[in-house]
Amino acid sequence: MKTTLMLLAALGSCCAWTASAQTYPTRAVRVIVPFAPAGGIDIMARTLSQRLQENLGQPFIVENRPGGGGVVGSEAVATARPDGYTLLAVPISHAANVSLTKMSFDPVTAFAPVIHLASAPNVVLVNPSLPVKSIAEFVKLAQQKPGQLSYASSGNGSSTHLAGELFKMQAKVDLLHVPYKGGGPALTDLLGGQVSMYVGSLPAGLPHVRTQKLRGLAVTSATRAEAMPDVPTVIEAGVADYEYVGWYGLLAPAGTPAPIIDRLNAESNRILKEPGMIEKLAADGAQPVGGTPAQFAEHIKKEIAKWAKVVKYARMATD
Repeated sequence: MKTTLMLLAALGSCCAWTASAQTYPTRAVRVIVPFAPAGGIDIMARTLSQRLQENLGQPFIVENRPGGGGVVGSEAVATARPDGYTLLAVPISHAANVSLTKMSFDPVTAFAPVIHLASAPNVVLVNPSLPVKSIAEFVKLAQQKPGQLSYASSGNGSSTHLAGELFKMQAKVDLLHVPYKGGGPALTDLLGGQVSMYVGSLPAGLPHVRTQKLRGLAVTSATRAEAMPDVPTVIEAGVADYEYVGWYGLLAPAGTPAPIIDRLNAESNRILKEPGMIEKLAADGAQPVGGTPAQFAEHIKKEIAKWAKVVKYARMATD
């Protein structure tokens, strides 16, 4: 009798959550972005949230909580009530933070993956004053002048820092890292010739490549970018196994009911297939991904393993 009652209680709870998911959301949903406004993940979160709000009939409010390379905002969601009304939008640095810094929560078990939203390659940029026109020439020059060529990043532990250290590791070159407080200042100094190289985003770098103020040596994805079809990949250019593809995803606190996760996933997948969304992402140098929560969980697992090797190689971890 006791076992039967427990089964009935569990079944009742499951039915209640299923019914709740069918009417979800019934109030405003917070989407935490653990970085400052105007960055790639912020733009992605706001674009998706607007469409979710239109489709589901309740406000999806983006809230920026920067700090600690994404840790501050992530912690707020990790400790939030798992009811579907607090979500976390994350970029690639979420996977690297596991190895970069100590946290009060487990960035894997503290969250339930919702969906892999989009991916976006970067481009290796140099100032035209640098006497190189290809990755091979850049690598050769760097080998001739170890530690004398520099690369900019948008900050220690940032995605551009990771991309630069991965390049150093795979190309076997010694470059001086120059961190900035954001991608804008890094790009400005590259334009001014104060630094040698920057692995920046396509949307930020492409206008300067078109006006020949910067030279795009290669894109960081495994295949060429539609926005720069004449520019080879880093792998094509001779650096074996180099692939850097930034990504954006949506997470919920661990324990969020599966029916709610599934509804958010299904709705997001529909939005990612809309022509307007595809066009918007393309303008930002990104492509929609989509898929199941399980597929996103597997992607995060692989990314954590990949960046753990880079962090260890570059000794990027903080106490």
